[in-house]
Amino acid sequence: MPRALYIHWPFCLAKCPYCDFNSHVRAGIDHALWQEALLTDLRHEAQATGEEALDSIFFGGGTPSLMPPALVAALLAEAEKLWGFAPGIEITLEANPTSVEAANFEQLASAGVNRVSLGIQSLDADVLKFLGRQHSAGEGLEALATAQRHFERVSFDLIYARPGQSLAAWTDELGRALSFGTEHLSLYQLTIEPGTRFATDLRRGRLTELGEDEAADLFALTQEMTAAAGLAAYEISNHARPGAESRHNLTYWRYRDYAGIGPGAHGRRGGSATVRHKKPENWLRSIAEHGHGISETRRLGMREQAMESLLMGLRLAEGVDLAALSERFSLPIDAMIDADRLGVYEHLGLVERHRDRIKATSAAMPLLDGLLAELVSGELVEA
Repeated sequence: MPRALYIHWPFCLAKCPYCDFNSHVRAGIDHALWQEALLTDLRHEAQATGEEALDSIFFGGGTPSLMPPALVAALLAEAEKLWGFAPGIEITLEANPTSVEAANFEQLASAGVNRVSLGIQSLDADVLKFLGRQHSAGEGLEALATAQRHFERVSFDLIYARPGQSLAAWTDELGRALSFGTEHLSLYQLTIEPGTRFATDLRRGRLTELGEDEAADLFALTQEMTAAAGLAAYEISNHARPGAESRHNLTYWRYRDYAGIGPGAHGRRGGSATVRHKKPENWLRSIAEHGHGISETRRLGMREQAMESLLMGLRLAEGVDLAALSERFSLPIDAMIDADRLGVYEHLGLVERHRDRIKATSAAMPLLDGLLAELVSGELVEA
């Protein structure tokens, strides 16, 4: 049963042009109504998942740093009552670094949040404007300093491989980021997702993506600089000192169960996937009518779970243990991995195999999506 809990707060001050997450801009949010609705969804999930103590909680969004600290405190108190907290539980909250939100950091820490993930995205004022961010470069640095005073663990995000970005510019920006002393960084290449404003700009010729070769060079530089600074990649876009990895996100990548509440939240428990209503108004209606926000519960077959485990696990530097997956999903190894293609990619230096553990090499990471499609056995895909 799940030892991880995800809580989705769907509201933002504005929709960023690159964002395809379940985020919404709304005026006049009734926080009392939302608190009671989230507590109701939380209690329903606890009844369905059992009472094993939680090891991690993650507030995502949207912009959960816009939540009143008292609402965060109420949810954490209820979660502890329903499940209990394991010693050393990791409680992460995503935050944007505007001065208004940073002013709540002390109260959020008092509420029980012990790890914050800051959406700084860039240290450059012009880039922040291009990305549609609500904070200035100065606010970003001030929020980072404030977070480091109040939270045990701090991470922040940067977006790179932006249109026209050079190796020299990224070397300077990443070097500055590494100098701030955080033990975790999330470094994402800009991708143009369908339905975003950037996708429209690209289609109309107002935006030009960085070329694949240039993006690959930036990726290689990122791996080199972060490793030299002691923050090696433990996942394709996430870098940390040993022991500072995101415990909650490792739950996803290691394909463990987790509970999810709030609009659009996904969960996985006992071989079933849950999906909640995405639109806030529909989710609230479901809470009122059914006592939960679930729109779909679907039983996952063993082959589907095995495929998802491989697709998620091969994003990690540690790779996957095929023998363990074989036992977990009652499938032979050759039904999960195409042995012939594995041999080819080993020869090319894109995959390493040590007994039953396989992992993608750093050279393979920029090609990972295509590589995964090739490695996964046709038996899983066709199941």
